[in-house]
Parts: sequence; structure tokens; C-alpha cells
Amino acid sequence: MRILLAEDEIDLSKALAAILKHNNYSVDAVYDGADALDYGFAQNYDGIILDIMMPKMNGLEVLEELRKRGIGTPVLMLTAKSEIQDRIAGLDLGADDYLTKPFAMGELLARVRAMMRRQSEFTPSTITIGNITLNKANYELSGENASFRLGNKEFQMMEILMNNPKRLISTEQFMERIWGYDSESEMNVVWVYISYLRKKLAALNANVEIKAARGVGYTLEE
Repeated sequence: MRILLAEDEIDLSKALAAILKHNNYSVDAVYDGADALDYGFAQNYDGIILDIMMPKMNGLEVLEELRKRGIGTPVLMLTAKSEIQDRIAGLDLGADDYLTKPFAMGELLARVRAMMRRQSEFTPSTITIGNITLNKANYELSGENASFRLGNKEFQMMEILMNNPKRLISTEQFMERIWGYDSESEMNVVWVYISYLRKKLAALNANVEIKAARGVGYTLEE
């Protein structure tokens, strides 16, 4: 799952990003409200962690603009302990939860998980294409007689393909969606993970396959 993290304190942002990545979240980190708004508009995130006190635009302004544009991504607000009015304003503008600073990393993770669970209540927990099913709760890819537990990036890649059958997904889209804008990974990492998934599909005797359009991207076809 992919999270947008908007926090202007660089050290705190790095610590939050590290713990989130360690728990199998992909993270795009930004450090001011203007970038948070740009990223929020440009990409589909599973959740947003939004600090209120940021330069250029504060978190409340960012949240208000996102909701005005119809972006319903779950938002966890980070607030100063004494700013009760900010917490009230955030909830009134459409925030899903808030966490006061300072906080324990364990509590942050618990609130993120709870936020994701609430979101998942409104979306199916499985996707089926052909004779293959992807379980979004346990990352399991299953066929008629066998199954595999996918790694985090394998799961994200397969989820994108299965949510967009017969649609061409470019290498750049995979990189941005899974590894993030600022990733230092090479483009060929996408091909590596595609090859992993192809082997698993073959082992499951799938009647779907990942086809490549050379130099462009990949599609999932029955």
C-alpha cells in the first residue's frame, strides 16, 4: 500500500518513512503543503499522513483542497498537543483521524492500519481475473489448486494489473506507483518483478498472462 507523507520536519519525516517502509508500505515524502497538494492530485494513494504546520500551505488548507476536488483518500492528521481547534477543524474538513505530537511509532502504525481497514470495508477484499484470485488482506495469489504469498512489491504490481485488465501500464507508472518518485532503483527492476509474477502465474496454471509491449509497458490478458 502506498502512503503520501507530508511532514516538514526532515528528521521526523525520515524516521516515519523508515518505519512505514519497514512495515511494507511504499512512501512518498514531501516537506511542504504545496508539494503535498500536487502529489495528492497527481497520484492515487491508499492513505495520506498530513502535518498541520507546514510551509507554503498548512495541512488544513491542503485537506480542504483535496476534499473539494473529490479526493476521498483517508487522511491522518499530525497535530501539536495543545492545538485542539486544529484537530476539530481537521475532522470537520474530512480528516479520518488525528495523532498528537509527540507520539509513539507503534501508535502511528496502529492508526494507519485502522484507517486502512476502514477504507477496505468499502472495497472488495479479493480480485479475480480468469482463474486467478488476489486476496488483498493476506497478499495471496491463488489458482485452482495452489497459491503463493506475494511479497509487498509483487502484490502491488499484481494488484495494479488486475485492477486494470487489458490496460497498458507503463514502466514509469509502475515505478511511480510502487517505488515512488524519488526512488534510486533502476527501471529494469520492473522487469525483474514482472518475471517473478510470470513464473508464479505459470506455476498456478493461470489462464491469464502478463504481456509486454516492448519499450512501453505491460498488460494482463486472458
